[in-house]
Amino acid sequence: MNQDRSDVSAAGCQYCLDLGGMPEDPAEATESPMPVETPEQIFGRVFHILRPRTPLPSIRIEWRKYASVNSSVRLEQGNMLLRISDLLQGSPAPVLEALAYILLGKLYKKPAAKAYVHRYNLYLNRRDIRRDMHLIRQTRGRKFVSGPEGTVHDLAALFSDLNQRYFAGMLASPELGWSREKNRHLLGHFDPSHNAIIISRVFDSPAAPTLALEFVMYHEMLHLRFPAEYRGARRAVHTREFKKAEKEFAGWKEANELLKRL
Repeated sequence: MNQDRSDVSAAGCQYCLDLGGMPEDPAEATESPMPVETPEQIFGRVFHILRPRTPLPSIRIEWRKYASVNSSVRLEQGNMLLRISDLLQGSPAPVLEALAYILLGKLYKKPAAKAYVHRYNLYLNRRDIRRDMHLIRQTRGRKFVSGPEGTVHDLAALFSDLNQRYFAGMLASPELGWSREKNRHLLGHFDPSHNAIIISRVFDSPAAPTLALEFVMYHEMLHLRFPAEYRGARRAVHTREFKKAEKEFAGWKEANELLKRL
C-alpha cells in the first residue's frame, strides 16, 4: 500500500566524455543528457533483473483513475498488463522502479527488498501526496453509509453518550452507519476521507453485548481525537497516546474479553 542505479548496461552511460576531442574552451564542453527511461522500460529492466533467462514480455501500462493508490499486474500469453493509479503517473523514476520490484516480486513470489518498499512508502507518505490521495478518495471514492439507526441500537445516541463521558462533548460527529454485512473480522473502522465511522452490523442485535459495542465505538472515536501520524516511510495509526487513551475506557479488559468470544 519504498538509489542508486547500478545496472550500467541497462541504464546507459551517465556522461559521454571524449577526452581526445576536449575543446579548449571549457564553456563549450557539455555533458550528454542522462537517458530517460519510460515507465515501460523501467518495468522491463526490473523484469530482466528478476528473470534474466526469461524472454521479455510485451509490457503495457494503463493509468487508471482509482479511488486509491492501487496497482496490479497480470501476465497472459507473453503480454504483461499493469494497471496503476494515475496518481503515480508523474512520480519520479526511482519510485516507479520500487513499484516495479514490488509488483513483479509478488508476481514471481520474490518479495521486494526492504529498501524498495521503504522508498515507495516514503514517497506515498509525502505531505503533498497524502493530500492528493485524500482528495482523490473524496472525489472518486464511494462510501456506503447506512445511517445511525439500527434495528436495536442508535449509533448517534451512542456517539453522543460516549462523547460526553470521555471527550467532554468536544468531538464533532462524523457520518455514522452500520456495515452491510454482519462482519466479525472488521468490527468497526473510521474513514478519514469520508469522515465516517462504520460499525459492524453484528452488534445490532439484542444478543450482542452492549459493552463490546460501546468499546468499538469508543475505539473509532479515538481516531478522531488522535489522527494518524506520519514518520518518514511509516504511518502510525495507533500511537502511544492512542493506546494509552484506549485503556481509559471503563471496562476495557472485560470489553476485550467479550470481543474475543464474539
